[in-house]
Amino acid sequence: MHRLTVCYGRPEDPAAFDAHYRDVHRPIAERIPGLLSVRLGACEGVPAPDGTPTEAPYYLVAELEFADGAALAAGLSSPEGAAAAGDLENFATGGVSLFVQRDVV
Repeated sequence: MHRLTVCYGRPEDPAAFDAHYRDVHRPIAERIPGLLSVRLGACEGVPAPDGTPTEAPYYLVAELEFADGAALAAGLSSPEGAAAAGDLENFATGGVSLFVQRDVV
């Protein structure tokens, strides 16, 4: 398995981010060919050793799973993958970091 991990920084307007992600971006991304599943995680900080609250470095993390590297590459280079990438500028005001994970034994 290969997973595209998308880490979204804290947006300027969390409510607007959430609405756009739910109503526009996720439906675009779910049309990417070869996509097997999507997992979302809202991020929370971990208290410092002295108990002081901390803020997580990201607001939301999305993992998009594909069967293998070829399926991931094909999906990202598809028109649907390009549409998802092009939509990021419309709502990801806190920045975005992407990387690929592959299963290891």
